[in-house]
Order: sequence, then structure tokens, then C-alpha cells
Amino acid sequence: MFRIQTMNKISPLGLELFPRDKYEVASEIPNPHAILVRSADLHSVTIPGSVLAIGRAGAGVNNIPIPACSDRGIAVFNTPGGNANAVKELAIAALLISSRNILGGWAWGSNVANRADEVPELVEKEKSKFEGPELRGKTLGVVGLGAIGVMVANDALALGMQVTGYDPYISVEAAWNLSHSVERADTLEGLLARADYVSLHLPLSDATKGLLDAGKFRVMKKGARIVNLARGGLVNEADIIEALKSGKLAAYVTDFPTAELLAVPQAICIPHLGASTPEAEDNCAVMAVRQLMDYLETGTIKNSVNFPRCKLEFRSPHRLLVANRNIPNMVGQITTILAEASINITDLINHHQKDYAYNIIDTEQNLPQEQLEKLIAINGVIRVRVLDR
Repeated sequence: MFRIQTMNKISPLGLELFPRDKYEVASEIPNPHAILVRSADLHSVTIPGSVLAIGRAGAGVNNIPIPACSDRGIAVFNTPGGNANAVKELAIAALLISSRNILGGWAWGSNVANRADEVPELVEKEKSKFEGPELRGKTLGVVGLGAIGVMVANDALALGMQVTGYDPYISVEAAWNLSHSVERADTLEGLLARADYVSLHLPLSDATKGLLDAGKFRVMKKGARIVNLARGGLVNEADIIEALKSGKLAAYVTDFPTAELLAVPQAICIPHLGASTPEAEDNCAVMAVRQLMDYLETGTIKNSVNFPRCKLEFRSPHRLLVANRNIPNMVGQITTILAEASINITDLINHHQKDYAYNIIDTEQNLPQEQLEKLIAINGVIRVRVLDR
């Protein structure tokens, strides 16, 4: 019986996937095998030694202590793409509200609501103040062509926009889903120089922090508009405020408000609504639960942020799972110990991701305790699990 601890309210559509004869799920449960979380901060939580995996029902994992989990062999999963449609829809809305001054018009209407007899005349008199350009025929630059960026690019084409994409690390799956009508930019600067609108869809890292700054804004068209529903830190805030005030940029729509941005009329601040739909919560919960079940029952890793993707069809009677540091001769040491005990390996897969590696080893014989202890004692081995069919 696997025990799952929920740290937030998780969509019932996800929780219902756990078979009741194999899983016990509760918010308070002793020695859980896995933790299912949305936004709860695990940095200040003592994670029990029994925990094998953490499933994040969402894409961001800033609330999870990744290095500490990696050192303990705890696989951390997220759900990229689970909220993609929700974010995509908000991005399309952001393009529209950055152009048509819908929010300014709405605010105007609220202010004159008590002047009922004058409203028709005021409408005709004031409407020109809220004029804005159409999207059709304009150029959208999409920076980052993952699940969300691809959807935004494809839907922008359907709106009649010209779309240019930039992503030097685009995956094969994303490339298959991207419309052939999306033009490829060789450089970020090339994309920015052509774009009337720019939409950001990439993770925040040391390499992408402050990606858009004063230097990048200088190469952009006067009056360009930027949409950032990805991470606030992708843009140098002081520089974009200056670009907005000077008129270099016409608008900046962000899902990450700050006091400084809220004071700038050209900054349209949304209170982190990117994934705030019931459908996105359902999708992320279902993905997280399925990934946890696959890992606990078969050792399969998919969408882990700290261990490599690894899958092997479970056809042998016994399975050995080894998480280790990515150092030389690990596989050789593991297989030597198995050979000493005359253990026949029927299948084996080894993958690595940066500093860590993961092995799935199927065998015909059960591993004796002595050999199991030898495996655990190998320098660099972090965690060993044994599964039986």
C-alpha cells in the first residue's frame, strides 16, 4: 500500500485515479511514500525519509527544495503543458488588451455611470481616446517554443498575425506541433527588431534573468508591446519602466505585478492568473498523479526536474532502481555486484541529467540482501529500490 500526502487541495479528478486497494491518500498521513503539492512551500517543511517522490501539480517548482531532494534521491515531478491552454488563452487576451485599450474604456465607463443622461453624447465624444491597432497583419515574436509558446504562435496565426519564433533549444515534440507558417528567427535581436508584439514563454534561469533590458529595447520598434506571462525576472523591471515612460514601448502586460509596475499606466498588471482555471487545475492534478503512480509502481520517470527521463517496459519478475551521482564507472560497479551473485540481467537502461543518473535494471532472480547492501554502499549511489511484479 502506497501512502500519498496531499499538501494542498488537489483536484478530485486527479485523486480519483489512485486505486483504493493500492493507495492511501490524506493530508495528514505518517511516513508517506510521495507528496502531492500545488503551491505549499516545502522549503520550511521536514520531508520524511520515507518520501520517494514529490509531484507538483503545476509547472513551477520554486516552492520545492530541489537540491536537497536530489541529494536524497527524491524524484521531483512537475506537469509542463498541463496549464498550457489556460496560459495560451490569457496570452491571446493580453495581446488584445495591450492594443485596444479595453481596460481604459471600461474604467472610463465606470467613471461616467452616474451621468446617465449624458452617456450617449459622452461616448461619441470620448471614444477616440481609447483607439488602438488591430492584431491582424502585425508581427508577433514568440520567445520560447515550448508547449505554451507553440500554442500561442499557432493561435496568433489564426488571428491573421505574422509570427516569428525564437528558441535555440526547441524540442522535437514542440517542432512537430508548431505550424510551418511560423518563421524562424536566428537570433533574439533579429526577432525583437521585427516584432510589433513580443510574448515570452521560457523558464527563468541564470541565462534568462533580465533577458529583455535597455539594450534589447533599443533594437525594438517604437510603440512595440510586450506580454510576459512566464516569469517576472525575464525582464529588467527598471529598464522596462523607463521604456514605457519614454514611449519606446506602448504597453507591457505581465502576470507578475510589483508596486513599481502598478504605478505605471502603460503596465497592465494581472494578479498571476495564467493557470487560474478549473480545467488547468484538473489537467495538472491528473498529470501529477499519473506520473507518481508510474514512478512508484514501475520506476518510470517522466517530467522530473532533477532526474532524467527513463522508461523500460516491466516484463521481468524483478526490477532494480538505482539513483546515483553522474560519475564514471557506476554502471560497471552495479553490474559487477549483480554478476557476483549470478544475477541474470534481462534488460537495462541508464540515463543521466546533469549531476545525476538513473538506472532501471530488470532481472530474473531476486537480489540477495548482501548484494543489495553492496549496491547501497557504492560511492555515489543515492538510493536503491527493488520492485517485484
